[in-house]
Amino acid sequence: MPQQQGDYPHMDDQRLQLLKDLTELDAVPGRESRTRDFVRDRLEGLGEFDKDGLGSLTCTMTGESDSPRIMIPAHLDEVGFVVKDVHESGCLKFAPLGGWLDQVLLAHEVTVYTSDGPIPGVIGCQPPHLMPKEKRKKKIKRKDMFIDVGAEDAEDAEENLGIRVGDPIVPRQSFKRMANEDYLMAKAWDNRVGCGLLIELMRELAETGHPNTVVGAATVQEEVGTRGAETAADVAEPDLCMVVDVGAATDVPGSENERDVNLGEGPAIYMLDAGTIPHYNFNQMVIDVAEEEDIPHQLAMLEHGATDARAIHIHERGVPSVLFGVPARYIHSHAGIVHADDVDATLELMKTVIGRLDAATAADLEV
Repeated sequence: MPQQQGDYPHMDDQRLQLLKDLTELDAVPGRESRTRDFVRDRLEGLGEFDKDGLGSLTCTMTGESDSPRIMIPAHLDEVGFVVKDVHESGCLKFAPLGGWLDQVLLAHEVTVYTSDGPIPGVIGCQPPHLMPKEKRKKKIKRKDMFIDVGAEDAEDAEENLGIRVGDPIVPRQSFKRMANEDYLMAKAWDNRVGCGLLIELMRELAETGHPNTVVGAATVQEEVGTRGAETAADVAEPDLCMVVDVGAATDVPGSENERDVNLGEGPAIYMLDAGTIPHYNFNQMVIDVAEEEDIPHQLAMLEHGATDARAIHIHERGVPSVLFGVPARYIHSHAGIVHADDVDATLELMKTVIGRLDAATAADLEV
């Protein structure tokens, strides 16, 4: 029988601190240097580093054999925005980087990164008191919103604050343990939780050993079309791929999915996403390992949205790929929630699968 919620011990302080540090870094698509430098620092000494022209980082760690080469991608970027225009009032018009629902934007704090340093701001719109009655009943669209940075006018914003078109904008949200301390709230779980798991996985494999070569890949620009995964695969030259990302949790009011993904019940093993049909035999091996080792897990589908596997699984002659998703509520918003047990279970499952993937086992996974 699968383990039940609570079978894992409470997450240790070191892992909690790692996740806190990662989520509080700011890195939107195309501006991932902060997270990339952090990951590199934590993997220093474990393997050989390389970087592609877009900025994705790879760390190759050779175990008992050169093959199979297993690529473990975790994307560095988070959804955010970019300055589109500076209004004469000094407020900023903005464009999205990644997918956002307009209705989650208003009244949230953001940070605008200028060449002179970070500037705080808040997303606003015309107050309801000044709106016609019929307009108050309608959803406010992003085009009618702006970011107030406390500038007197456009000249103040541009000349004194140093704001320029193209400057990145990042949501502001601190890391919090909730009243139930297994529930963790932060921004950017998509995909800092994957970055944290990549770091922890490679650290543990370095200690225990592994019968293969592992290529950890911290990829860029996933949220705008899995672009970094495509170039990172050229560097990694993988035989197999195990993507670690978030899964969209459905255990909230209003969800009507045919397959439930619940916090506290283990990683989602995806049978499909909008960009990938995971490799059947490889997926089945992962499920078999989870069942044999009593590691909690969930089978899931993601019909809208894709992961780095979209680019990697069709690299060169094809790369058998599987997708692990840590269940997360409210992805692509300012604050999300994950469960500590799911993080631990995902790490345990990935580590166990990699420990069994020697050359003979990998050969048996052929289509």
